[in-house]
Amino acid sequence: MSSVEEQLIDLQTRVAFQDDTIQALNEALSHQQLELERLTQMVKVLNAQLKQVVPESGANQADEPPPPHY
Repeated sequence: MSSVEEQLIDLQTRVAFQDDTIQALNEALSHQQLELERLTQMVKVLNAQLKQVVPESGANQADEPPPPHY
């Protein structure tokens, strides 16, 4: 084979490898995006639950007299 043919084959091999790598990275990024969306939704739910709990516990603490050592 001539040098030009070898260089062409090398370039084609590199492009094929890069295509596979890009596809793998795209799949990983897609999975991470789905996980990020799922976790964001969980944080929103937990935040809403916390907002419901905190005022109740805060009101109970305000109604109680301070401990004797104050």
